[in-house]
Amino acid sequence: MKKFGLIGASGYVAPRHLQAIKETGNDLVVALDKSDSVGILDRYFPKASFFTEFERFDRHLEKEKRDGRPLDYISICSPNYLHDAHIRYGLRQNVDVICEKPLVLNPWNIDGLAAIENESVGRVNCILQLRLHPSVVKLKQWVDQAEDDKVWDIDLTYIAARGNWYYASWKGEVSKSGGITTNIGIHFFDMLNWVFGPLRKQQVHIHSHDRAAGYLELSRARVRWFLSINGDLIPPEMVRKGQRTYRSLKIGDEAFDFSTGFVDLHTESYRQILAGKGFSINDAKPAIEIGHDIRNALPVGLHGDYHPFAKYPLASHPFRRDVR
Repeated sequence: MKKFGLIGASGYVAPRHLQAIKETGNDLVVALDKSDSVGILDRYFPKASFFTEFERFDRHLEKEKRDGRPLDYISICSPNYLHDAHIRYGLRQNVDVICEKPLVLNPWNIDGLAAIENESVGRVNCILQLRLHPSVVKLKQWVDQAEDDKVWDIDLTYIAARGNWYYASWKGEVSKSGGITTNIGIHFFDMLNWVFGPLRKQQVHIHSHDRAAGYLELSRARVRWFLSINGDLIPPEMVRKGQRTYRSLKIGDEAFDFSTGFVDLHTESYRQILAGKGFSINDAKPAIEIGHDIRNALPVGLHGDYHPFAKYPLASHPFRRDVR
């Protein structure tokens, strides 16, 4: 049984990490969050020590280490812009670190972390769970077995509806979240890069507060992508089913179905990490570079090969009559 600490216990993704720690037979002994809305701990680890101040959390870890009870892992579920600092802290504690996406916001932060990791006995593990999705694994095997010169045309659409709270939170600040493309798109960019090869060129068509669209040319795919947090853009048949999330990946004329199978991916990620097979800093770097470049690109508008959803005005959505 490994001893875990967790930073960011009240966050959206923290329950998945708590469940993963529990289901892999390990123990959360201490957690930190500036918010004390962490009743979720009672469900998994009611005996875990909890702190709302970093200084007291740090003091507790130091005392436990002196008393012969050091941590084995620190899991990081804090806001995106704090990941870099919290990973560095974990490495200075000489423990292994498990960090949610995105590992960091900028490519140069990756290089800095790699230098610190080389000086530490700890290792950084990034959650890149789509690489473990059974359908995605099969897709990569299919692509790897195809002719070397085969290039696929792909449309990626991901809409994750968010309410007005989003804009009042840190997620609504590009400097803290990395914006829509990093906050909700980083896993998809990682998946596409992993399956279809490295980026050759890209273009951004639109990029606003609630949506972004562009074009990626990978070594084995031409990808039109669209990401949004505007629930009005979800197709009506999905709305009628009460769904607030819409995922679509079309490869040529074929729909690639990975709408299910997400539930246990964090637990499987932890199993891989505990077995020494976690995803490294270098594994995470290509998608972070893509997100950074998109964030800093000048949108060219509706020119070239753009995603069909990119043409809908900000104040409307394509299915308004159907929804009514």
